[in-house]
Amino acid sequence: MISHLRYRTRRDILATLAIAGAASAACRPARLLAQGASANDASHDWAWLTGSWDVAHHRLKARLAGSHDWQDFTGRSNLWLTMGGLGTIDDNIIDLPEGSYRASGIRAFDPESGKWAIWWLDGRDPTTLGTPAMGRFTGDAGTFAGNDMLRGQPVAAELRWSRIHSARPHWEQAYSPDGGRSWEVNWAMDFTRTSRAVKPFPRAAQPAAPRDWDFLVGSWSVAHRRLKHRLAGNNDWERFTGTLVNWPLLGGMGNVGDNLMNFPAGAYRGIGLRAFDAKTGQWLSWWLYGRDPMSFAPPMRGGFAGGVATMNGNDSQDGKPILVRVIWSRITPTSARWEQACSADNGATWETNWISDFTRRA
Repeated sequence: MISHLRYRTRRDILATLAIAGAASAACRPARLLAQGASANDASHDWAWLTGSWDVAHHRLKARLAGSHDWQDFTGRSNLWLTMGGLGTIDDNIIDLPEGSYRASGIRAFDPESGKWAIWWLDGRDPTTLGTPAMGRFTGDAGTFAGNDMLRGQPVAAELRWSRIHSARPHWEQAYSPDGGRSWEVNWAMDFTRTSRAVKPFPRAAQPAAPRDWDFLVGSWSVAHRRLKHRLAGNNDWERFTGTLVNWPLLGGMGNVGDNLMNFPAGAYRGIGLRAFDAKTGQWLSWWLYGRDPMSFAPPMRGGFAGGVATMNGNDSQDGKPILVRVIWSRITPTSARWEQACSADNGATWETNWISDFTRRA
């Protein structure tokens, strides 16, 4: 799988939106990311893959080594649409001969380029999102190009889908050591549908997955309250509504949320992705902004104590570094609160600039 993003922070983007407001249509939050024909068409690109699948894997033991020694094993995959169809999340169990592991694929469509970006989060190292593979579908096939590292050397990589509307869609990965002049297919998968509805996988047995985010799984209505200008001595708040749908990933070692925010200037979508790093005992939290879907924000890090989650990260404002803190509190089976605060003095003082109250729908 393609491994190892250029980053743009969620907080910078949202600050820009706050300043721009409705004054400029170019700076408005995306209306479900479907402002043109290409975006509308793309919202159906992955509909054929939604649901649950059995997967037959066929993989070379040694890549770009002149090897013809293949190994066969099984797997399973679930896929959800996100961002109104202009994003997807999949959750995978891959039964390698040496042991099973979990992984997740994240996709997002960029209306400007007309291409999809695809990232891979490996449950064995859930701290790293890779540079995305980029591409599009043509007819019954799609090709997505990126880069990877093999034995310390960069290689070109392609992810290829074919027969996507058949009863047995096919995926393969190929590497090129010579800039695309020659290619070696090193991994192939054939998919057989088991359900059109997603049937979540059981929790991982080892390592024991923390239950920190179990409360967030499901569908929520959200009441947002946000400062129009942060770190400016401002007390001008705006209120708007939203929704969240959250799914577990990686056997409980991760989760993902599909967010819709009804800003006064228009509807806006984003994806929140979390993964647990067993080595540090911390959660990592990434944000993918619907109007800039080619780059994840750098992850915030933190954990739970006394039923409250605290996540910390870095950002900048007006060219100066600031600290950002997110707190989840007031957690019950049917409600929760999310708060974001910023500090311009290295944590001596904090300004809360966004509060979101969640009420369970399902």
